[in-house]
Amino acid sequence: MAGKKAAKVPRETYEKELLRLQTELVKLQEWVRAEGARLVVVFEGRDAAGKGGTIKRVAEHLNPRVARIAALPKPTERERTQWYFQRYIEHLPAAGEIVLFDRSWYNRAGVEHVMGFCTKEEYQLFQRQCPIFERMLVEAGIVLRKYWFSVSDTEQQERFRRRLEDPLRRWKLSPMDLESITRWEAYSRAKDEMMVHTDITEAPWFVVESDDKRRARLNMIAHLLDSVPYHDVPPPVLELPDRPDSTGYRRSPRDLQTYVPDHAANL
Repeated sequence: MAGKKAAKVPRETYEKELLRLQTELVKLQEWVRAEGARLVVVFEGRDAAGKGGTIKRVAEHLNPRVARIAALPKPTERERTQWYFQRYIEHLPAAGEIVLFDRSWYNRAGVEHVMGFCTKEEYQLFQRQCPIFERMLVEAGIVLRKYWFSVSDTEQQERFRRRLEDPLRRWKLSPMDLESITRWEAYSRAKDEMMVHTDITEAPWFVVESDDKRRARLNMIAHLLDSVPYHDVPPPVLELPDRPDSTGYRRSPRDLQTYVPDHAANL
């Protein structure tokens, strides 16, 4: 975002617009299912850039049988011997499905390269093959969207501090996250080089300014909806049936079952 930094989006405005956008995401989901489309959304960016929170808001009201999140752990010993893209291919959508990649094959262009988890030759091979791989996905009919969440160094530092102090979010902070603070410029160079090689016409990168999480979520979801030519799919006509008359069933005595204690009664 060029120019003067925008004011943070007020909570009331954010929640109202988020609900509207999430309603449209449900329509997008139904279009994907009805048309047999295949949608892949890649979420990338630095640690604490806001990817996870945005993914949660995207998926919040979607059917998990249609829209699923792919957040792969580190590769197994066997996976390390595979073609690099192989472990990601099995998570790609079939007809009528949406896959949200919480980090993706771009691990090789970022953390693996910066932290030395891959060789120089493996990194260079990725840079050559990634555009070819993504063109193959698009040519096969997959709708591919790639979002880079851009956070400033000061905001990332503040988010790390809050995670460190919050027991509910402490699990989000790893030693590798903290290591990224000392390698800020190395990650910046890696991102720039990644963009040079993989910002292709068939699958361009879209940058999301994410110092304001609310603004980032609204902007990303709105862009995704605007970029996919979905339309409203009329839902099937359903009618709630009348409850049939009793046939004499009687519930078994409650004392024959074990109930959870009424914790709420003591609040």
